[in-house]
Amino acid sequence: MEEKLVDLSDLGLSEEELFSPIPMDAASMEKITAPRYSYWQSVFRVFFRKKINYVVLGALLLVFIFAYIYPSVHGYDEYINILDTSANHLTPQKAIEKFGFNISWIFGTGNAGQSTFDAIWYGARISITLAAICAAINLTIGVLLGCVWGFSKRVDVVMNEVKNIIGNVPSTLIISVLVLAFSASFWTLVFAMCITGWVGVAYSIRTQVIIIRDREYNLASKCLGTSTFKIAIRNILPFMTSFIVTMAATEIPGYISTEVFLSYIGLGINDTTLGKLIYNAQSAMVTPGWGWEFWSPVMLSAFISIVLFVVGQNIGDAADPRTHNI
Repeated sequence: MEEKLVDLSDLGLSEEELFSPIPMDAASMEKITAPRYSYWQSVFRVFFRKKINYVVLGALLLVFIFAYIYPSVHGYDEYINILDTSANHLTPQKAIEKFGFNISWIFGTGNAGQSTFDAIWYGARISITLAAICAAINLTIGVLLGCVWGFSKRVDVVMNEVKNIIGNVPSTLIISVLVLAFSASFWTLVFAMCITGWVGVAYSIRTQVIIIRDREYNLASKCLGTSTFKIAIRNILPFMTSFIVTMAATEIPGYISTEVFLSYIGLGINDTTLGKLIYNAQSAMVTPGWGWEFWSPVMLSAFISIVLFVVGQNIGDAADPRTHNI
């Protein structure tokens, strides 16, 4: 179909009305017409797109409420019924019949008549705090050192030898020696779990840095005189946010499991932790009617680890910029 040309003179308008000059505005020329992009807004938009994340976040919030708020408000006395031998090793049903219905007795009582429900949440607070501190220390040291390790060839030569030496010594052996050499306290265990825990994190970061260190913008920054440290912090770290978050998702549950394992074999701290509760209730595992004392901290430890892992993994996926345009 042929298009018909329009004769402007037929419109009855003057040239001034048809053609009007537009003044040049430097500020308007700099405006970008593309929609504004916010990295963290995109992260949360992708994260909350999955309905399952609402469930796991609700479970995580519930864990923190019972682990940190409930023991502070309700209190926990391990020896509250120590003089009443009839209160020892009660099932939930018998505990409720004896003391009346209360949330403290829904998991029965322990070997000294203490509330198993209160004990596991009091222990969860210490275990989660211990794991969070260890993960924060090891991730901070590992990420910073790993960036320099992967970017500097001189540091790479030295750190590879350090990794080979430390990597051949079982971490459990190092932790056991340090716990036995010093008092089995909270900070002793933190020191023991952090003295070598950063090595694996640093090596993983080093591998990621090597993949992206020779890209064009990094070479340009180096030619302009930017220091290796600034290139690592400003040019490389932002591209590894997803990887770091995913690593944190495995670090925290991993340290909870390590604390439980060490306490189970008798090398844990003296405070009431999930591992200590499991260690003290070993005999209850095979004694009829006492199973709640053993399986309650076991199941809570597994539940906390799974929830933290799922939340961290999903945040790590959402932190990947490649998922933001989906």
